[in-house]
Amino acid sequence: MNQDTQLFKRWQQVRARSLAIAETLSAEDCQAQSMPEASPVKWHLAHTTWFFETFILETLEPGFKPFHPAFRMLFNSYYDAVGEKQVRAQRGLLTRPSLEQVIAYRHDVDARLQALWQQQTSTPWADLLELGLQHEQQHQELMLSDIKHLFSCNPLLPGLFVTALPEPHWASPFTWQSYQASLLEIGHSGKNFCFDNEIPRHRQFVEGFEIATRLVNNGEYLAFIEAGGYQNPALWLAEGWDSIKSEQVRHPLYWHLHGPQWQEFGLHGLQDLDLHKPVCHLSYFEAAAYAHWAGARLATEAEWEYAAQQAKPPQQLFDHCWQWTSSSYAPYPGYQIPAGAIGEYNGKFMVNQYVLRGSSALTPAHHTRATYRNFFPATTRWQMSGIRLARSLSAEQPEEA
Repeated sequence: MNQDTQLFKRWQQVRARSLAIAETLSAEDCQAQSMPEASPVKWHLAHTTWFFETFILETLEPGFKPFHPAFRMLFNSYYDAVGEKQVRAQRGLLTRPSLEQVIAYRHDVDARLQALWQQQTSTPWADLLELGLQHEQQHQELMLSDIKHLFSCNPLLPGLFVTALPEPHWASPFTWQSYQASLLEIGHSGKNFCFDNEIPRHRQFVEGFEIATRLVNNGEYLAFIEAGGYQNPALWLAEGWDSIKSEQVRHPLYWHLHGPQWQEFGLHGLQDLDLHKPVCHLSYFEAAAYAHWAGARLATEAEWEYAAQQAKPPQQLFDHCWQWTSSSYAPYPGYQIPAGAIGEYNGKFMVNQYVLRGSSALTPAHHTRATYRNFFPATTRWQMSGIRLARSLSAEQPEEA
């Protein structure tokens, strides 16, 4: 199987996966928007199709005609170079086109892409197709996190998945791994796919540090709550303290207290809180306050990547929770924004956000790597974001590789 054939097969699988997520939902589920930061599932289905139509078909398809002229504006996300767009907070108002029409749009664009593929002996637009696949996988994670938030707003607290919960496998001792001060290289090596914010690979010096071998769990975070963590301003950054006071935040998003028993809402519905499971759905401010209370801090993204590169990396790096770092989302040294509208994918968001590393339980398989840089504003709680602690080594402390 040659490279083009493999790419086409992956394209079919990714496109089918988005529809499979939607098939578990009603048309009403796919229409609603629970907050400005989230989007309706119907919009996700249309926008990921819009990406292929706008950036591939519009340029390369002979005699191109849009599926519907209005879709170019309705399903544009943030690409100002493409033209006008629907206000993000009002995507849920798009009751037309219907979900049925959006699915027809997907099938039409897929058929035209397949025809374009068959017309060409090679795919000079393979890089754009790959970016579109990676983009759609990002939206698959967003579809699940958005529907989770939507269902959490429903008094019935419905679950999306009816299958049994996976067997718990969270319990492991909390220890520290030490790393020597080092001049290291971080960033993507240039092999296989990466987003433009992962390059260029560059040198960065880190002082000696320790990093936790696993994520902070629910039981440990519950101890923070019971110790008055949400009532102690000395633990919080000023903006974080103002945020939790104004929003009346007293525990992680999706936690519920029923009598003496804490429960947690998830895609399986409301379940008793598993004390050994990694705590998630925390803002940067909550993660930083817990770290302060625990006598530690959040890792920098360079420290996180350094630890991930080791032969024996810390546990729970991937597939559990995205992990807040103390690093502001900024361009790497030598970074250049790609030309054209595609350059708006990452570069223009490099301000007022923090980097998260790893991946979550909702991240699509094979969509994780040690160099991946996720990013969100400090108040974000609806993503599966958790805590990995770090500590600086003083000159007197021993350092272990």
